[in-house]
Amino acid sequence: MWGDQYQIIVATHLDKGHLHRHFCFNSVSYLDGSKYNYSKSEQKRLREVSDRLCREYGLSVIDKPKKAPSRPLYLDEKSGKPTRYNVYREDLKEAINGSRDFQHMMKYLADKGYEIDFSGSHWKMKLPQYNHFTRLDTLDERLTPDFIRSCLGGISRYGNHKARISYSPHMPEQYKNAWKPHQKTTGILALYYYWCYQLGIFPKGTDYKPTSPMMKEELRKLDEITAQVRYMSKHGISTLSDLHADREKNQTEMNKLIDYRQHLRNKVRRATPAEKETLRAEKQGVTERITELRKRLKYADGIEKRSAHIDDCLNQIHDTIENQRSNTNARAGRADRRREEPLR
Repeated sequence: MWGDQYQIIVATHLDKGHLHRHFCFNSVSYLDGSKYNYSKSEQKRLREVSDRLCREYGLSVIDKPKKAPSRPLYLDEKSGKPTRYNVYREDLKEAINGSRDFQHMMKYLADKGYEIDFSGSHWKMKLPQYNHFTRLDTLDERLTPDFIRSCLGGISRYGNHKARISYSPHMPEQYKNAWKPHQKTTGILALYYYWCYQLGIFPKGTDYKPTSPMMKEELRKLDEITAQVRYMSKHGISTLSDLHADREKNQTEMNKLIDYRQHLRNKVRRATPAEKETLRAEKQGVTERITELRKRLKYADGIEKRSAHIDDCLNQIHDTIENQRSNTNARAGRADRRREEPLR
C-alpha cells in the first residue's frame, strides 16, 4: 500500500490472546517530502487490503464493523466495573421486566432519573450528568424497539413495579448526587408537612418565576454589551479611529504569534525530549495569548457593528423629529393664515 512512497514498520503481536498489528509510519515521504494524510478513504483502503489478505490465508474477517468503545471503557467493562453502559443496561432490564406496557416503562425510566428519546427507529437514553444520548442498540444490538415491546409484561404480568433508585457501591458520589427523583411523601411525614403549611410555618406560595427564553437572550446581550463597554474603557477607545487602530495592532500581533507558534511546533518535532517540555510550555503560553487577542478582535467587531446600528437608529430618530417639526410648522403657518383672513 505505501512502500513505494512511505517508510512503514509493521509489528504483529504474537504474545497476546488476540492477534493484532501496529503500523509505525514515517509520515514524511522519502520521495517528495509530502505529508501522509490518514483520511477516511485511506482507512477504508487499509481495511479492504487487510480483509483481502485475511481471506487469502483463511483468517477471520469482521463483516459488520462498528465503532469500538474507548479503551478505558473497554477495560472497565471487562473487569466488571459499573460503567455508564453497564448501569444503563441494568436499569433498562429492570424497567422492561417491571412494566406491563410501553408507557409505564417510559415512566419507570423517568422516575429513575433518565432522559429518554423513544422517537424514530433508534431509541436513546441518558442520565442528566452526561451531555449526549446513548442509543439502546449500542448497549446491545438486540435492543431494538420491536424486541423491547415483545419483552414487556414477561415477568410483570399482573401489575407494574415501582422504580427503585439503587446505586452500585463503586459509583462515584458526584454521580449519585447528580439527580434525585421526586418521590411522593407519605405517612406521618406527609401529615407533618400538611400541618406546617396550614399553620403558616412553611410558605404556601413564592414569588419565583422562571426566566423566559426571551429574557435569557436579552440578558446574554446585556452581558455582551457590558464586556464591550469595559473593554473600551480599559483601552481608552472613544472614537472609531481609536477602535480601528486598536484592532489593527491586535491583528498584527496575533499574526506574528501564529507564525511564531508554528515555528515552535516545528522545533518540537526536532528537539530532544528534555527540550520538548520547555518548548511545549512556551507554545502553550503563546496559544493563551492568541486566544486573548482573538477575544479582543471579537469585541472590536461587535463594537463597530453596534456603533453602526446606533448611528442608523439616531439618524432615523433625527429624521422623525425633523418631519414632526416640519409638520408642526406647516400647521402653525396654516393657522396663522386663517387668523389673518378675517382681518382682511
